[in-house]
Amino acid sequence: MAFGSGLDDNDEAMSEINMTPLVDVMLVLLIIFIITVPVLTHSVKVDLPQASNTPNELKPETIAISVTAEGDIHWNDDVIAFAELESRLAQEAGKTEQAEIHLRGDKDVTYEHVIKVMAAVQRAGLEKLGFVTQPNE
Repeated sequence: MAFGSGLDDNDEAMSEINMTPLVDVMLVLLIIFIITVPVLTHSVKVDLPQASNTPNELKPETIAISVTAEGDIHWNDDVIAFAELESRLAQEAGKTEQAEIHLRGDKDVTYEHVIKVMAAVQRAGLEKLGFVTQPNE
């Protein structure tokens, strides 16, 4: 009655897995984790000062420039001439916090009128220019 004692004269291969080395490795790893975890969570108690932190939510000003089908230019709700548009854009470019320009062009407007407004914005030195459209329904 041999239970894998190795005293048999049979030259058969042993079909059982030797679990002793695996258990030894697992115990060593367990001991290492038990020792290192308290070291990783160690912290020093410090009384930190309290401060109020309120975020500054400064939203930049937005200017709506609209070009109608006839080529009229609207600054927000005011109808202005092209020369006045350039002077207002120059004033806005001189500010430290530049406004965002939202350009709306009528679908029947001549392409040239919209390009003139875009060129005026670029010449003035404003960097934030966006086109406003309506989504398809």
